[in-house]
Amino acid sequence: MSSVPSSSASVNGRNGHVNPTPSQIGSVSETYEANQTSPSSAYPVNGFPSPPYQQTSHNEEIVNHLYHSGFQTGNYADTILHVHQNVYRLHAIILSRSPYLAHLMSTSPQTSGQRIIYVNLEQEPEVTQEGFALALGYLYSSVSMGMIQPQNARAVLAAGCLLGGMEDLCAFAYDMCRQSLSADTIDQWLHFFDTVPSSGDATPDLPQTSVFGLYAQRLRDDVFHFLVTLPETLEGAPPQQDVSSENTTSSTRDILLQVYSRVPFELFKSAVESPTFRIGSDQTRFKFAKDAIELRKRGISRGMGAEETVVLAFGGGNFAGSAVHITRKLRKRPLWKVNS
Repeated sequence: MSSVPSSSASVNGRNGHVNPTPSQIGSVSETYEANQTSPSSAYPVNGFPSPPYQQTSHNEEIVNHLYHSGFQTGNYADTILHVHQNVYRLHAIILSRSPYLAHLMSTSPQTSGQRIIYVNLEQEPEVTQEGFALALGYLYSSVSMGMIQPQNARAVLAAGCLLGGMEDLCAFAYDMCRQSLSADTIDQWLHFFDTVPSSGDATPDLPQTSVFGLYAQRLRDDVFHFLVTLPETLEGAPPQQDVSSENTTSSTRDILLQVYSRVPFELFKSAVESPTFRIGSDQTRFKFAKDAIELRKRGISRGMGAEETVVLAFGGGNFAGSAVHITRKLRKRPLWKVNS
């Protein structure tokens, strides 16, 4: 009795033939169309047009079927995924598109017919239920990209970076994040800036990690760019034109002061000293920084045990291209004299 040698890849076709590859399918269809009008045929053309090969529409039907019947309803599922107290009935062949889930499936012990995997996101607060669901759906179909909005873009980006294998989704979500930056949403992004690690260039011995990967530093750079160009954005001025104190309305200046009064110190210092922060002359920049620091004393820097000050340099003593320099030093503790 002979036995067929086992292999790591099962044979899906009959008589030991595997299913044709897409390139083979393409060559077969091209040969079919060419044979319809071949002049060497033994029979003349019968006058009927060659049937069109609707590969694109057929593929779209398959993807739509996978998304609706596979992802949304969980038909014929072979994998149960637990995440955020939610349960998804999914399919291993689709989940394997994600390197993260593929590794999870290959390392999770199986005790029943259906594969059961658990995704622990306690250490990833940026990955929300909605963001993870949209990233999961993207494994089945790109229809998930149409559901990305400014409100959920960062969560989708976090989930996409975590699962991996979905560069188009991450790029789209990242662009949506950049578009969502505004004076109304800056508080959320300032909190993000203060919590997400930087590239670690300043301290190479302490490697930084983040679920966002390379997008973490990009988003930090985008927040900084938004802050230094905010005067131009509010005034509608071209990048080459400075916004001086004479043509800056009080409402615009008030918005700038309110925003900069809530910025973390290092970001506040870098932005105000940056040459790309075009708010007018050095005197105007100095006055703005001084007023912002006064507001910060009653807000973000209150109770920090440090005092922020601003200095205006004269005679070529510019700091990094700016005559305005912001510092922070610890407040001295009062000394009490004890009489003996």
